[in-house]
Amino acid sequence: MAPATYPHLRLDADALDRNIRTMADWCRAHDVALAPHVKTTMSAPVVERQLAAGAAGVTVATVDQAATVLGWGHATVLIANEVVDPYGLARLRALLAEGSDGPEDRQIRCFIDSAAGVVAAHQVFEGGAHGPTLEVLLDVGTPGGRTGVRDVRQARRLAELVRAAPGLRLVGVAGYEGVAPNTRDAGTIAAVDAHCRRVRDVYLDVAEFFETDRPVFSMGGSAFPDRVVAHLPAEADVPGTLRLLRSGCYVTHDHGVYARVGPVPGLVPALTVRAVVVSAPAEGSAVVGAGKRDLPYDAGVPVLVSAATAAGKRKPVGAAAVSALYDHHAVLSDAGHLAVTDVVEFGLSHPCSAFDRWPEYVITDGSGEVVDVWRTDFSRPSVWETAPSRGTAPSHDGAPSLAVS
Repeated sequence: MAPATYPHLRLDADALDRNIRTMADWCRAHDVALAPHVKTTMSAPVVERQLAAGAAGVTVATVDQAATVLGWGHATVLIANEVVDPYGLARLRALLAEGSDGPEDRQIRCFIDSAAGVVAAHQVFEGGAHGPTLEVLLDVGTPGGRTGVRDVRQARRLAELVRAAPGLRLVGVAGYEGVAPNTRDAGTIAAVDAHCRRVRDVYLDVAEFFETDRPVFSMGGSAFPDRVVAHLPAEADVPGTLRLLRSGCYVTHDHGVYARVGPVPGLVPALTVRAVVVSAPAEGSAVVGAGKRDLPYDAGVPVLVSAATAAGKRKPVGAAAVSALYDHHAVLSDAGHLAVTDVVEFGLSHPCSAFDRWPEYVITDGSGEVVDVWRTDFSRPSVWETAPSRGTAPSHDGAPSLAVS
């Protein structure tokens, strides 16, 4: 293949396949299913490998992402988010109805956490007897966190509202333990455990409202899957329970936050960015031609994992470390041994913030040779092309009486 330009994102295919096998084995050993959160990569070849290894479906964050993976041919999709806007809900209804063999050919589910959300969804799906039904999971949050009801009382009232809304069907409960800091100190573990118990308590309390013989208990499972499996509901608690993780970052792992806190043995970093030293303006300093536009930095700065001359002769990494990041430059301190034209490779922290910077990336084999180019698909439809025309959005007139007392 032609050489890649610098900088570029690199994915080690051998490490990728190892991580997919490792996580699949771990899930089987702990009697949980996996619907990986594919917003991490939004790459069709990666998702195909995850499903081939036994994943029960895929998780996404938005309606756009759901449409993308359905376009790839995958029919079981969980949107781990609330969908409350009329156009987004109308798109969900249309996507469900587009199944090749009718609505039952596709399974698209989303989260719900408010009476207003129930009303919004009901207005779009109220003709459920003559069209698709929207299956929803109660979203359970944590104080100070993001979405989700905060206690059992709120959850039970919401479950009653879903049951009373034609066109909606309650099929499970979900939580997300990753809003806690990604550390393993005692306080964080206690907070994660408390949230897992809260989600389980809600699941057991609202089980009578489930309208499925395969109810779902779902948690995130990227940083704390060991704590999640320690608090799972038992099969005897709610017969037929599908215990489902949504982990996505395992697929490439990383050199940063997940390397520090991840409890699944055998996962290895599979993702790097390779770039060139473009300047050495001061003693001990080297400036690399890759910065914030190329490297994730929300969960820790990149780490230097290798260096070589332009001719490929390996050089020691030493104590060189990123001391500053600009849009397209990274400044390395303690890097006097590096010279202009040297090629360096950065290990990354947080793969979700790496892939969305690159419309395409190179695939390498175990020896580092480039063997292919894969692409990401984070595209969104133009708001001008997809916004509903006036009068097509569901009206709020005559909304069902679903008020919370």
